[in-house]
Amino acid sequence: MNRPRPTRAELLAAVNRTVPDVIARDLAVLFCGINPGLYSAYTGHHFARPGNRFWPALHAGGFTDRLLSPYEERELLPLGYGITNVVDRASAAADELTTAELTAGGEQLRTRVKRYRPKYLAVLGVGAYRVAFDRPKAVLGSQPETIGSTKVWVLPNPSGLNAHYRARDLAKLFRELREAVEADRLEGS
Repeated sequence: MNRPRPTRAELLAAVNRTVPDVIARDLAVLFCGINPGLYSAYTGHHFARPGNRFWPALHAGGFTDRLLSPYEERELLPLGYGITNVVDRASAAADELTTAELTAGGEQLRTRVKRYRPKYLAVLGVGAYRVAFDRPKAVLGSQPETIGSTKVWVLPNPSGLNAHYRARDLAKLFRELREAVEADRLEGS
């Protein structure tokens, strides 16, 4: 389904808007973006900007059996997955966020995770994770700390602006998380 692209004025009007969480209790994975971009804020859907690689990486990593569009984000819930953000407000770029915003967002995220108790929190952006959780040396992958019983995993930011990771690299890293989730499910059954 082709949707009309927003105008520059419509995108600029989306500054500071929020995008509702896709969340439920006891999810297998709660994916956590840094903050909504203007395109996502305009549409009201996570990772909506054309060129964002979240949805392709999610599929290529084996979390979904087909490529979902941002408009189908609620289809993640029955699969055991959800989406939230470290910082709620939309901006043109994540680097517009202040350290104070990321730190406060990290505290709010901890509270949200304790309330909803996902098995894993997957933060999409190592730089944002380092600031929000005061872990300056954090690297991608499984983290040594937990939030309550929730395991923390860090993945690269899937924004098309993050040229450090190609699609196949993102798929591999997403797949590693999925394999860890599956291994936990097998241990728990």
